[in-house]
Amino acid sequence: MIPTWSAENQERATALIAQYPEKRSAVMPLLYIASVEHGYVTDDAMREVAELTGLTAAQVQSVASFYTMYRRDPVGSYLVSVCTSISCWLRGADDVLAAIEDESGTLDGEMSENGTFTVEHIECTGACGGAPALAVNWELIEGVEPDKGRALIRWLRDAEPETISADEMQVLFGGQRSFEWGVSEPEGAIAPLPAFAPYGTAGEV
Repeated sequence: MIPTWSAENQERATALIAQYPEKRSAVMPLLYIASVEHGYVTDDAMREVAELTGLTAAQVQSVASFYTMYRRDPVGSYLVSVCTSISCWLRGADDVLAAIEDESGTLDGEMSENGTFTVEHIECTGACGGAPALAVNWELIEGVEPDKGRALIRWLRDAEPETISADEMQVLFGGQRSFEWGVSEPEGAIAPLPAFAPYGTAGEV
């Protein structure tokens, strides 16, 4: 195992590798755990995953650089991702993005100086019926208007919620949904990564 990783992440990595007949098959989830450990996929992280899987660092880098979900640069505490694909764009997503950039003082593709926000535009979130849509730390909100986008940023900055919940944000800042959501999720994201309890990135709302 990687001695610099936390005991929890070493345990997660060991259990994960054991699930695959070939260690190299675990490269993608191990990159996720490395993101948890380092905050993003650093050069050291890619070398560590290479060591765990028997791949070369270049092979690991080819995976990490192909998928946009693996961040190669530092990310703010709150990753605000505004969908600007055709349905959202037609419903004013550019105005939502501009409002969020202005309120957070963070341009698209950048991280705020204090490390609170990273703002980005993304391709389709799969919520075209609830356009315009955005996500905070991968937790979705549908039907967001520019003024609600500003309110969202103020809430994140002032309240500093430890757990980000799609259900809570939809009530506070959302509008028209693609469809009525099902059972409420008891967990949310505690990092700018998808909420996934086995990897330690989900918390109780």
